[in-house]
Amino acid sequence: MADGVLPVASLLDTPLLPDALRILAENSPNQVAVRLGEAVLTFAELDRAASGFAAALADRIGSAGSVVAMSSVLHPEFAIAYYGTLRSGNVVLPLSPLLREGDLGRVLTESSAAAAVLNDSMTAAVARASATPEHLLCFGNPDRAASVAALAAGPAGEPVELEPDAVACIHFTSGTTGQSKGVRLTHRNIAVNAVQVAEAHGVTGTSVTFNHLPSYHPMHLNSGLIAGATQVLCLAPDPVATIALAAGVTHYYSMPFRLARLATDPRLADLKLPGCEVILSGGSALSPVHAEILRAQFGIPVVQGYGLAETAPLVLSDGPAAPRPGSVGQVVRDTEVRVVDLSTREPLPVGERGEVEVRGPQVMRGYLGRPDGDGIGAEGWLPTGDVGCLDEDGYLFLADRIKDVFKRDNWLISPTEIEAELLRHPGVADCAVVDQPDEFAGAVAAALIVPAGDEWVPRAGEIAAEINAAQPYYKHIEHVELTRAIPRSPNGKLVRRELREALSSVRGAQNPGTALLGADTVVTFISKFTVKGEPEEFEKVFTEHAQYMAEQPGFVAYQMVRSLRDPKVYLNIGQWVDANAHKAVVTSPEFQAHVKKFVELVDVEADLYSTVSEASA
Repeated sequence: MADGVLPVASLLDTPLLPDALRILAENSPNQVAVRLGEAVLTFAELDRAASGFAAALADRIGSAGSVVAMSSVLHPEFAIAYYGTLRSGNVVLPLSPLLREGDLGRVLTESSAAAAVLNDSMTAAVARASATPEHLLCFGNPDRAASVAALAAGPAGEPVELEPDAVACIHFTSGTTGQSKGVRLTHRNIAVNAVQVAEAHGVTGTSVTFNHLPSYHPMHLNSGLIAGATQVLCLAPDPVATIALAAGVTHYYSMPFRLARLATDPRLADLKLPGCEVILSGGSALSPVHAEILRAQFGIPVVQGYGLAETAPLVLSDGPAAPRPGSVGQVVRDTEVRVVDLSTREPLPVGERGEVEVRGPQVMRGYLGRPDGDGIGAEGWLPTGDVGCLDEDGYLFLADRIKDVFKRDNWLISPTEIEAELLRHPGVADCAVVDQPDEFAGAVAAALIVPAGDEWVPRAGEIAAEINAAQPYYKHIEHVELTRAIPRSPNGKLVRRELREALSSVRGAQNPGTALLGADTVVTFISKFTVKGEPEEFEKVFTEHAQYMAEQPGFVAYQMVRSLRDPKVYLNIGQWVDANAHKAVVTSPEFQAHVKKFVELVDVEADLYSTVSEASA
């Protein structure tokens, strides 16, 4: 068990994160801090490496709060670069590996990044965006002088005194309802929230957390550190394959779209998670139906939390000890939440729906390029832009983003609530609901539905009628289309403004409910791999490639199978929303770099196919 810094009597007495790392290195030097496969970092090794990186970074850019952008790669080296940058007196700007090229260039420009620590694919993207910072460092490639490993191996420099209220990190909002904004978080913000997360999730020095995420989010990194827990990182994209890798973990972290795939996978009944105490989901809403399926299968709570970039990020969390299905839980330590009327801004009583506001020590200093406190109310209340209600015990139930809810005949409608009803229907595998203008009611609900199993027939109207029969008239689905897949952002969130526009276009071109939207455009890409050498090396490279592909826009699903006759022959069957989405990916420099690796390991035969017929048991 690691001898960490918890418990703390007062959140404001929490050591800053670089100091917490030093304490752990002194008290529990041999405890494993981060593990990825065979790559392991103890707390002592992480502390030494962070100090070496801090000194090398300060030699290049000084220690006066310059911005250092870094790819949030799911790798122990991210922890070194993150804590090394904080320890150097500079500011971390995490970059999601899922950022699109145009957004990447804008983020680097707006933040005036002085340096960047990037993986290979993001290095190429930054170059194409013509936004390369003056100092470019890299993850991996330990033989290169500018690699994290090489810099971390150098001597430590003189300690830099850090101010709790100085900016430590800049996080950009997701931008699903508008252009993303840079959020300035202080050293105190992120240290306090690390304690709040660890306490809310029950993470301690005996915990082993499992991160099955597309990137290394600082929330998981920092809460694990402050608790003295061991963090296991998992790159495998297939949620079923990860279960075997999660043996012995206590906390399983994942994202809703991956947990949904796990809940609906036919192999689920054979899976176990021995020793695991809780499954935790975040980033967007997890369907209560999928959460219940996983709870029943594994016999452990499946909980969600709620947070924002502006709050470092967590503000509420469902407790593993007493989860309340459908809610995002109660406030974390020393945090307040209220719901206010959208018009008057007056607090609303229990059960009434309005905008959620939060207040606490984790609330940001301000937005990038704006004065301190801009966007925060006079009394410290932060408007979240989310609509929800509180129950009598203080559990928060979210409805939607303010920009996504709409009124029909003055009734406030939540698309998420209608989606929840649709997902309970056995004929619905996935769905999305948006508003569409109506001459008399103002706006009405319209739905995109992915049929389940062999229900790929024009039954959209029947499904909508069954759902409508149990709902008040103002929640009725008035327009519906079938589709092969619901388009989402790279991190799995619905981008309703794009869906709204797409559905409007479809409705303008055909009668609602009569065509299968995308049915004739979904493509299947089948690749045959014949391994030249050892299959294990190929499988390792393919796993990295599959993760990249699964995170690209337009990806639907893939399955890799191996020949029983010849173990050196594999077939990969990937599905894409349309041929254009597939073309955009395979012509990218990242994909071409993967191809070069494959050429050395396998002979490849590949082509595009479209579905002629299909059936299921």
